[in-house]
Amino acid sequence: MNVVASAPEGLEKYLAEEIANLGGLNINTYKRFINFECDYATFYRVHFYSRLAFRFYRTIASFTCYDKQSLYEGVRDSFEWLDWLHYEKTFNVQVTGRTSSLSHTHFTALEVKNSITDLQQAVWEKRSNISLNHPDFIIHLHLNNNKATISLQSSVESLHKRGYRPAVGNAPLKENLASGLINMTQWNGKVPLIDIMCGSGTFLIEAVNQFLEVPMNIDKVYLFENWLDFRKDIYLSEKNKAKNKIINYAKLPKIIGCEINTKVFEQAEVNTSLAGLENYIELINNDFLELQLKFTPGIIICNPPYGKKLGNENELIFLYEQIGIFLKNNFSGWEFWLLSGNPKLTKYLKMKSSLKIPVSNGGIDCRWIKYLIR
Repeated sequence: MNVVASAPEGLEKYLAEEIANLGGLNINTYKRFINFECDYATFYRVHFYSRLAFRFYRTIASFTCYDKQSLYEGVRDSFEWLDWLHYEKTFNVQVTGRTSSLSHTHFTALEVKNSITDLQQAVWEKRSNISLNHPDFIIHLHLNNNKATISLQSSVESLHKRGYRPAVGNAPLKENLASGLINMTQWNGKVPLIDIMCGSGTFLIEAVNQFLEVPMNIDKVYLFENWLDFRKDIYLSEKNKAKNKIINYAKLPKIIGCEINTKVFEQAEVNTSLAGLENYIELINNDFLELQLKFTPGIIICNPPYGKKLGNENELIFLYEQIGIFLKNNFSGWEFWLLSGNPKLTKYLKMKSSLKIPVSNGGIDCRWIKYLIR
């Protein structure tokens, strides 16, 4: 199979490494996505183990496309629709990209739909219905430089939604971004990990699951189960391996999350419990300034407000000053990683960074900044 995987901007290289470790071949990296080749077993496996991908798309056809007519004919003639998409099955069409004469995604999607349903109608005198929320197939069209690429999307919902997080704060960090940021710290599960403003617990949950290689999304219903060449035997084999994987929680170090807001703290407790990690992540409902820890140095992480979605910028200056003073007074020898969406605020830490990695957090241009606390 030829497969495309989408990812948060800034994590593409890490997604490529992850997919390679899971068995993907001939991997190419682009802005916000990678493509790769794989067999059936690997394709099913990446759905259970990729921590960084939003979605997977299986490429099924490509053709030159200049206008409405070449789109209509290209879609109709480039794939065995009648073998794959019976009229009793529902579908919808998603479109990204554009050409000079196909610049309106809704119009373009309508033309793709018409091409397929007209073909069904001509042969069967019946056609599929469109379903936006519960389709059997999602057909994805990407337009770029007068080239059209058609793919089948493998899941309705984005894979970053792991299912452990019904409770989130006001500005939640997406699970796959959190996982990617932890990946960048190179936390090895041998030293303590502390989130001094843990919110709903996403950073810590993702850190533990990533380190222990805990499979996810095992019981999701996937759209690839409707595909003509779905290999149920291989899928169930991979699913059973994931379900029966032995996880050694005993080797975890001290992992602590601090959250001052009681309501948000309770959300973190719910999420940690749903992730099955309530015995391994210690949550403290208190101001991080009250933390008194005597451990061997480890890693401290933090995604503080930066005045874009939460907090007033002027009020936040004091918070950043406090963070800097607290860390320098209490955590000499530790590493500190901070997600910053506002460079004006980070200078109030009065700390010298050793690394800044650009990432996008919900469309906000951010930096994942590493500090060595002196």
